[in-house]
Amino acid sequence: MSALVEPVARLIEAFSRLPGIGPKTAQRLTYHLLRAPEGEARTLAAALVAVRDEVVFCDLCFNISTGPRCPICLDPGRDDDRLCVVEEPLDVLALERTRVMRGRYHVLHGAISPMDGIGPDRLRIRELLARVGERAGEGSPYTEIILATNPTLEGEATA
Repeated sequence: MSALVEPVARLIEAFSRLPGIGPKTAQRLTYHLLRAPEGEARTLAAALVAVRDEVVFCDLCFNISTGPRCPICLDPGRDDDRLCVVEEPLDVLALERTRVMRGRYHVLHGAISPMDGIGPDRLRIRELLARVGERAGEGSPYTEIILATNPTLEGEATA
């Protein structure tokens, strides 16, 4: 018989399934929430529900959004001739913080990894090719496509 009550054990298990969270960190997070003011735990719960209910992927670039198009795709001040291809939405965030990239993005949602069974068909590569082809077909091809994948074996294979 476990010394943990069911709700505590379930929360520890849920936290430990998150990337980068091991069993000890999951326990610390759980016990922090038990000791925290009720409002803090309810705020966290509400934020988790809101992310699942309100956040979608942009129809064009596949960045995170709360509507069909993300704020970057809706921004008329962007350079429409430059396209930066990244692996994850967090990469968009990192590049935006530099304030250097003022073009558009395309998020692949991963990298090719044969060891993990992830091939090109599991990424947004087909959509990228369609997007580039559509622009070229309209007579206004991108003047620059930046492959900003991570400097890993998987990122290089994806590029």
